[in-house]
Amino acid sequence: MNQEPKIAGKAPIPVELEAGKRYAWCTCGESSKQPLCDGSHKGTEFNPHIFVAEENKTCYMCTCKRTNNDYACDGSHKAL
Repeated sequence: MNQEPKIAGKAPIPVELEAGKRYAWCTCGESSKQPLCDGSHKGTEFNPHIFVAEENKTCYMCTCKRTNNDYACDGSHKAL
């Protein structure tokens, strides 16, 4: 059963990434700490997308959960 993630928003959220720091991007859309995971996926088929930032930079993270660019916004929200 493939559930669709909840659309948490229709615009990306800028996040200041720190090189070497581990992040957990929410994939279910239920987190109250969008765009990052707060554990709300527990009991569902979703798991956060875990990654380590390669450099210090501002990343515009997807909140619609439809991106095809890992966790970064690719404009998919414009079609919703």
